[in-house]
Amino acid sequence: MTSTTTSSVDPDAARRHPAVSLTGVTKTFGSVQAVRGIDLQIQPGEIVAFLGPNGAGKTTTIDMILGLSRPTSGHVEVLGLEPRAAIARGLVSAVMQTGGLLKDLTVRETVRYTASLFADAHSADEVLERAGIAGIADRTVAKCSGGEQQRLRFAMALLSDPALLLLDEPTTGMDVEGRRSFWSSIRDDAQKGRTVLFATHYLEEADQYADRIVLVSKGLVVADGSGAEIKGLASGRTVQATVTHADTAALSALGGVDSVEVRGERVIVHAKDSDAVARYLLTSTDARDLEITAKGIEEAFLSLTGDHAPQGTSASEGDAS
Repeated sequence: MTSTTTSSVDPDAARRHPAVSLTGVTKTFGSVQAVRGIDLQIQPGEIVAFLGPNGAGKTTTIDMILGLSRPTSGHVEVLGLEPRAAIARGLVSAVMQTGGLLKDLTVRETVRYTASLFADAHSADEVLERAGIAGIADRTVAKCSGGEQQRLRFAMALLSDPALLLLDEPTTGMDVEGRRSFWSSIRDDAQKGRTVLFATHYLEEADQYADRIVLVSKGLVVADGSGAEIKGLASGRTVQATVTHADTAALSALGGVDSVEVRGERVIVHAKDSDAVARYLLTSTDARDLEITAKGIEEAFLSLTGDHAPQGTSASEGDAS
């Protein structure tokens, strides 16, 4: 959570700039180049998922957006300002996955204490209601579940009415209803102009709730677009059918087949030419219940962030990558 004791910039004016602007950003630690050249712009009101495997450079990039470190080369701007200046004015808040809570305080006491760090903050009751935890305001933090503690961190982040909100694994510990309610609140905020950048391991959550998904691998953006566009970049489809005796060798020999898997009488074929696989199954076997599906977000993630991922791929013209 970030804090401030001054507010000399009009938040509405700040929102007229890109929420995040990274130009040619690199970051090197000794001989290790964690970020190799990222160009990225996020506009006000966007909900953007920032995804990548461990070691991809996500945390290093977010640290630079938060002003916790400076790029080795390139330029970072947040709401038209240097990151530290934007944070000092209460325009940026971050919700981390762990830490930042005193277990012996109640939920309300925690929010009120945090509010005292700001020159101008929403009331504790207002943000508790907004975060959906007004009903547990008198509960000690130690007795809150993991999901409730995440909602408390969210309430704390809302105190300064930030223009940019960064979330790290925001729904960890929440049940299905809690996640749905949380993202409904985030969507409402985005419609009012707040920008949200979040990292998560719940890929389906990113696909469902993000306006854009930015995939990073080995310190570079490898894909940038909507969930549908990201999935479309992963070539190939999956063909499934029930077959009494599947000839895996014959299937593997078909052009464009990546893999063949048999589960009982169910054969699953990943292929670039799904039509050829379907034609073979329907004309040369007793296949039934045949299905052809595009790759999901998980398959796209693995394909695009793997060793042979294309560098600098953009899912749509005009998107930064």
